[in-house]
Amino acid sequence: MDKILYMVVPCYNEEQVLEETTRRLSEKYDALMKADKISPKSRIIYVNDGSKDNTWKIIEDIHKNNKMFRGICLSRNRGHQNAVLCGLMYAKEDADMVICMDADLQDDIDAIDEMVDRYHEGFDIVYGVRNSRKTDTFFKRFTAQAYYKLLLFMGVDIVYNHADFRLMSKRVLNEMENYKEVNLFLRGIVPMIGFPSTNVYYERHERFAGESKYPLKKMLHFAFDGITSLSVKPIRLITTLGSVIFLFSIVMLLYSIIVHLTGRSMIGWSSIMVSVWALGGLQILAIGVIGEYIGKIYMETKSRPRFIVQEYLKDED
Repeated sequence: MDKILYMVVPCYNEEQVLEETTRRLSEKYDALMKADKISPKSRIIYVNDGSKDNTWKIIEDIHKNNKMFRGICLSRNRGHQNAVLCGLMYAKEDADMVICMDADLQDDIDAIDEMVDRYHEGFDIVYGVRNSRKTDTFFKRFTAQAYYKLLLFMGVDIVYNHADFRLMSKRVLNEMENYKEVNLFLRGIVPMIGFPSTNVYYERHERFAGESKYPLKKMLHFAFDGITSLSVKPIRLITTLGSVIFLFSIVMLLYSIIVHLTGRSMIGWSSIMVSVWALGGLQILAIGVIGEYIGKIYMETKSRPRFIVQEYLKDED
């Protein structure tokens, strides 16, 4: 069976952790090669996503010292999902299987062994799934769980407690290339592709060094992208809510007529103000959600490139 494993590691301002990540990945690859689980032609690709520190310089030095490591430098910061996609598309030309993981060492490198084993058993997709969220704060744990449940409610096919730590076979990546959307949400796209899949459970670690590249604002933006990129249910919910309010208004109209005819009508300033503010807020919310979808359509119709590669460091086989 084909055994060429490539790894794609997106990097954004990771100078504090990159050398340790390199050491651990190098040791893991050596062990897998000795066990004859992967081919000596296996490689690791660091994707520099427009870092502002010395990340790219470190990647260049790593490549010079160890040809097992390759480097891709994007022309500017394009975001985590686009950086991952870039690495996957470059890796699929030479690899039989590709694993993507973050550079911060929170994903368990030892889980790679089991992922490769599952691939050799015939699975095209192996999801790395967290077995707990003990290392998260209460706020992050609560919001993450609520978000996954919200996605499932919205009809998005997603693996619970899975981020972007996964193995994919070559034929999965060939099919992924056919997905041309600009608004990427890989966690939702990969399950849509199909093919045999399974889960590998692991304990997520604390970040080795540096700071999280996903503050609350970015996380909220990413979360909203995930919903609007893969589901139209928010628009349908607005339609349903509008229908309910319309039916309620008919009931209120009939009630008002009856009250007027019986001579019990009163000037209701409070009820009018509440109605105006409630319906006004609902209308603005509805326009905002619809506008979000229109904005995404606008970006998709432009068909702009999702990433531009400035430089690609690779060994000359």
